[in-house]
Amino acid sequence: MNKNKLTVEEKKLIRQIQGDLPLCRTPYAPLAQQLGWEEQDLLKRVRSFIKRGLIRRLGAILRHQKAGYRGNAMVVWKVPEDRILRVSQAMAAFPAVSHCYLRPSQPKWPFNFYTMVHGQKQKDCRRVAKKISRETGLTDYQLLSSRREHKKSSMRYFE
Repeated sequence: MNKNKLTVEEKKLIRQIQGDLPLCRTPYAPLAQQLGWEEQDLLKRVRSFIKRGLIRRLGAILRHQKAGYRGNAMVVWKVPEDRILRVSQAMAAFPAVSHCYLRPSQPKWPFNFYTMVHGQKQKDCRRVAKKISRETGLTDYQLLSSRREHKKSSMRYFE
């Protein structure tokens, strides 16, 4: 059997896990129940997808504005290559940071590290960026703020 050929059951699972996760302590348990499975069976099958290379990762999107966080900013940083690991760990430890990305810098854009920062107000984002700057010693950064939340959506399969 082709390891990447999906069964009918596996397609059902993909349809189930690509939607919103329930807001509860064990979000995969209700999804498994809807399929008539045990939670451990669902998780075992998802791990199988990863091992088979069918999926690389599971992601979740926080609708930060619905959660009460009206301020958000992408903070772009110029991080020396030899400090990336230490700095990235420090930045990711901040509760207000939801995403960290390392990207190549460009001749006209010297920033190579990106953090998404959320706060109840925009000034909270500026305060967090300053705190990160003090903790890491990085002073070359800019805040790029959104005025509205853009639609976030993922690919949908087997609809």
